[in-house]
Formats: sequence, structure tokens, C-alpha cells
Amino acid sequence: MGLGSLASRALRSSSSSRVLSTNPRYNLIRTIVSTPELHKPEAATEAASEPDLPKRTPIAGARVHFPNPDDVIEVFVDGYPVKIPKGMTVLQACSVAGVDIPRFCYHDRLSIAGNCRMCLVEVEKSPKPVASCAMPALPGMKIKTDTPIAKKAREGVMEFLLMNHPLDCPICDQGGECDLQDQSMAFGSDRGRFTETKRSVVDKNLGPLVKTVMTRCIQCTRCVRFASEIAGVQDLGMLGRGSGEEIGTYVEKLMTSELSGNVIDICPVGALTSKPFAFKARNWELKGTETIDVTDAVGSNIRIDSRGPEVMRIVPRLNEDINEEWISDKTRFCYDGLKRQRLSDPMIRGADGHFKPVSWRDALAVVAEVLHQVKPEEIVGVAGKLSDAESMMSLKDFLNRMGSNNIWCEGNGKYLDADLRSGYLMNSSISGLEKADCFLLVGTQPRVEAAMVNARIRKTVRATKAKVGYIGPPTDFNYDHDHLGTTPETLAAIADGRHPFSAALSTAKNPAIIIGAGIFDRQDTAAILSLLNSLSAKFKNLITPEWNGLNVLLLNAAQAAALDLGLTPESDSGMESAKFVYLMGADDTNLDDLPKDAFVVYQGHHGDKGVYRANVIFPSTVFSEKEGTYENTEGCVQQTVPAVPTVGDAREDWKITRALSEVCGVRLPYDSISGVRSRIKNVAPNLLRVDEREAAVFSGLLKPEGSEKVSAVPFGVTVENFYMTDAITRASKIMAQCSALLAKK
Repeated sequence: MGLGSLASRALRSSSSSRVLSTNPRYNLIRTIVSTPELHKPEAATEAASEPDLPKRTPIAGARVHFPNPDDVIEVFVDGYPVKIPKGMTVLQACSVAGVDIPRFCYHDRLSIAGNCRMCLVEVEKSPKPVASCAMPALPGMKIKTDTPIAKKAREGVMEFLLMNHPLDCPICDQGGECDLQDQSMAFGSDRGRFTETKRSVVDKNLGPLVKTVMTRCIQCTRCVRFASEIAGVQDLGMLGRGSGEEIGTYVEKLMTSELSGNVIDICPVGALTSKPFAFKARNWELKGTETIDVTDAVGSNIRIDSRGPEVMRIVPRLNEDINEEWISDKTRFCYDGLKRQRLSDPMIRGADGHFKPVSWRDALAVVAEVLHQVKPEEIVGVAGKLSDAESMMSLKDFLNRMGSNNIWCEGNGKYLDADLRSGYLMNSSISGLEKADCFLLVGTQPRVEAAMVNARIRKTVRATKAKVGYIGPPTDFNYDHDHLGTTPETLAAIADGRHPFSAALSTAKNPAIIIGAGIFDRQDTAAILSLLNSLSAKFKNLITPEWNGLNVLLLNAAQAAALDLGLTPESDSGMESAKFVYLMGADDTNLDDLPKDAFVVYQGHHGDKGVYRANVIFPSTVFSEKEGTYENTEGCVQQTVPAVPTVGDAREDWKITRALSEVCGVRLPYDSISGVRSRIKNVAPNLLRVDEREAAVFSGLLKPEGSEKVSAVPFGVTVENFYMTDAITRASKIMAQCSALLAKK
């Protein structure tokens, strides 16, 4: 019999009659208890394979997708088993296991550099700590992230990083949201041993948007990789070696990419910060409001940071389906235009030609009196490119009650057929463009029309070497492409199979054709759409049950919702015969054909182009001051949220038309925004499904082939100036500086 059994039997027999001594030193009884089950090897293995570990949540709610169940491997992070797909790095495995590994150079959307060494972890059977961002995870690998060796390694790396880093935190704009600050507190030492002179680096001039303090740079190369991989420009690079190493431009030039502001977000320290935001506010003073951008038809997700009544900055929000985590420079830096040249009071033009402020009651009464003096067919309404669905619905209802149905939205053109949604949406979706293996761009320059769509195309071309054909005027692309021609006749040659690019479309598995919204202003729009219809009939892989490659790239935030609501012109000569024109934020409408005696009402938020011809001005709110519904170019419905209070006596657009309808005696049947949305539900119910994309029911353009022939007139440039496209960007001082540099270029 074993000693363990004897001891346990003696303990059991004596436990009932044991009396504890009053001497404390006799109270210390050391027992030896044996577990017979563990003498069996099978039971020991079973007990070891099922550790009682708490459930862990992946970092930032990360989800793991297993494309092939056979490629699943299991690794152990601090003893916790986690299943991941083959090919993941050790750092990604740790994130799935809920362990946040410190890093500076690693970024999920950039290539792996492995040069900061902050992500060192200990791996069993490895002689030294390994860089987890560059080390692929192997089956059965045992990773230790919290050992003394890993902690010592990170502390040493942090000491080297801080060796030449200046103590700028009190005056650095990155303070409070700086990775170096946070990780120095978490993983660094409480003192430094470096007593030599710190190095300093000359600042670089990257333009009016990005401020540089290059002495703070830690050479993580995130900005270099972003510029070359995402933005597609070779403006930044690494110069020098050793302690003389620094980030800079190869020659003295500015960073001219339309995505340059994103280097501010990805820089982990204060080396690259926002020049317009410099020394304006600390991040803990700001109130963040999650909303969307309306300067183009993409609907990028953004966060507006405000302090009091003023918008201080705009930063991106993560949305994998639309903008990922990038935004264009126009989206990021147009915010100063929200407060400049604003209309704050209702005004009436006097006999001397000057405007004078009046009350809302007087302004509405004047407009109502004129409306009753014109014929219904002489009333025209135009919605601006920044209009929300609620305001367009109320404008349409109001003018319908006045007897007119001649209402349209800027940018849609009089030749556009809005009967089928597939004829004006991006049917493959923005994220779906990554599945395409061949692109044909017709009359569109996505780099200036929709920068985030262009970024998706570039991402696809880099990843899959997809072929890109372009028909249109000479323009600047940041990926390889073939310029096939400048006129619609090239498209006709492709449709007939007479062009070499026809072979590329026919052999592609998922071809994508992207049509620019500029074709809707051409007289041969019907012929071009008929050609596209014949293309879909010729190339059967263009439209399948799983793929729809016919896409329209819209220009403005209001276009898709306007077409869903039926805002299309009733006649081609509406403006020439109009006596009353209602411009709701419409600043780019051509009023040259308007009769001299026509009465013009301008309802908008900026004193832009439409004001010069107006007789009465109604001040309204911008997207950052109201709640509104927008539909982007792929048909995804999103809403803006008020971030700052309104300016002066301005009102929301739908409230103004609602009040005017009551003064005119044709009162609209809603008094709240929920009432307007109930009305929208009857017309376009898809506009109430927020954050959802409703695809078109019918695939293809489904337009009967006509006998019209395409014109020999070349496709034109739709966006002349990327930085100034609407009333907000034209009022922005920052955009004016960028525009001046663009002109010099």
C-alpha cells in the first residue's frame, strides 16, 4: 500500500476524534492528499487538455472568417486556445484571443514592415523574442505575451524610441490621442538613461493640409507605405541611414494626393498633424458626433468634432462597405466652409437691388403672393446637390399642390430615365468592386468624382492585376490603365466586338462597367444607354444571378434619393418658360435661359451663385446642423445627425416649405420629421431602411434599343476642380488654398 493511501486513511480515522491544542504551534497541520485518478495517464491528459479559462473577447470585436475549413489551425495565446485561418500572423492571433499587442509600424491595411520591434512576444522553443507582426502563426504554437522577457524587450524598445524623441507633449497636437504617450505609460520605464544630445530633423513642407514636426518621427514608415500603396503616389520615402535616417520627399515638392490627410490619422506620434487644426483645441475638449459626409455621392462615414457652436475638425469612421477607414481631403478639410459666407436671416431684394433683412412672416407672405399670380405650368423647382430626402419630399409635395410637377435635382440632367433603379445605381456596390477582374470606365474620372471609389479600384488592381480600360478625356490615374479613346464611338466599337478590349471583357469572370453621371447631360444619352444594354446582351458574364457589373457613378449626395422620389423634369423647356423658380440649395443650375421677369426664391445656407439672381432668400441649415436622410451611389441609405446649433434665424429645409405651404393655403399634412418620413414611406420605402443597401430589383438597364446613333462629341470633364464642387467647399478657405496649389501644378 502506498504512503499516500496510508496517510489519507490515518487522516480520515483521526479527523473525527482530533482535538486541537491550545498551543498555536500545534495548530499547523500539513496534510498530504493523493488523487488516485491522476495516476492514470489517460485522465491526466484529459485534465490537461481542458483548462478552465474564462471566455475572451477579440480586440475591437474582430470576427474571424474561415474561407476553407481545412486551413484552420490552433495556437495557444497565454495558454488560451484559439482557432485561426492559416496565414495569420502571431499579432493577429493575439487580437483574436483578446490580447492587445503594442505596435507602431503595423497597420491592418498596409504591408508589414516589422521595423519598430514594439510587438515582441515570446514563443515557446524560440531562442529570443519574435516580432509578432511579421511572424506567421504555426499549428500548435505557444505564444506568451506577458512574460518578463517580453516586458523587458518592450521596455528596451521604448527606451530606444524615446532616446531622440523631444519632450513636446505640452505643445503637441497629438497629445491625448498619441500612441507613443499611451504605450510609454503602459510599457516604458520610469526614467531614461540617455545623456547625450538629442538629434533634430528639419521639418518638411507637404502643403497646406499636413503639418510636419519631423523631430518627433519614430521612422515607423506608415506614411510612406500609405502614400505608395493606398494613395498611389511616390511622394514620401526614407532618406539616410542610422541616426541620420528621416522621412521626407525625394525632391522639394508637395504631397498632392487627394487622400493625403489620412497620414494624419495613421501617424502614431505627432510628426504629421493637421495644419488647419494646429493649436486650436485638445481632443478631450471636443464633442464627437457620428454622421456622414455629403460632399460627394459616396457617403463616407465621418465623426464631426465640435466645441460649442463651431466644428473644429472632421475625422473618418470605420465602414468596411463604403470608405473603410479613409476619407478624402475635401471631406476632411472643408469644415471651415460651414461657418463662412452663411445666410442667417430671411431677406428681400429691394427696388435698389440690395437685400434687406425681414421677418419670416414677411418673407413668406411675399412669396405666397407671387405664387398665386403665376400659372401652375410656369412654376419650377430645383433641389440642390446637398439636399436631403426629407426636404426634397416636402418641396415636391408643396409644388404638386400648387399644380406643378416640374421639379428636378441638380446633376440628374433632363435625359435621365429614372424608371428603374438599376439605371442610376452602382449595382455591384462599392465593396463589391473588389470582386471585379476587369474595369471599363466610361466618361468618368473617379479620382476626382469619388475618391473612395477610386481607392477601391486601385486596391483591386494592386491585389488582382485587374485590367482597366478608360474612355474619356485625358486624366490622371494612380493605377495602370489603357486609354481606349475619348468618344462614345469607342464604346460602340467594343459593343460590336471590333475593339481589342472586347476580348478582355469577354474573358473576365466579373467585368465591371462604370458610367459617369456626366453622360446624363449629353443629347446622345439614350444611344449610350442602348449601347450599354447591347453590351450586357453580348457579354453574358456582365450580368449574372451572382454579379451585376453595370454601374453608374453619381456625383452628388442628393441624386440617388431624388431619383427614388421621382424628382425628374416634366418638360425640356421648363426653365425657358418659368415665371417662378424655387431654388432649394441649387447653386450650379444654369439660369441664363430664365426670363428676366421671373421671380426667383433661393433657399440655402450659403451666399453662393444662386443668390445673385434671387428676389427672396430663405436661410436654411447645413448637413452638420440637421437630421436628414441621404442615399449614396450604391443605394445605401444613411442619416446625418446635428453636431452644432443652427446659425442665426436659419431653419431646416422641410420646415420652410411646410410653413410656406400653410401661408399659401395648401398646408402639407405633416408637422414633424417623422411625419415627412411617413410620407416618404409611401413613395420610396427603401429610404427608411437606414444603414441598409437595397439593390435594384431588375438587373441591367432594361432599355429598349433605339435607332439613335452616338455622337462624335468627346466625353467632357465633369469635375473641373476637385476641391471646389459645392457651396460648402467654395466657401472654405482651406479648399481655396488647395485649389490655388492645384492651379499652379
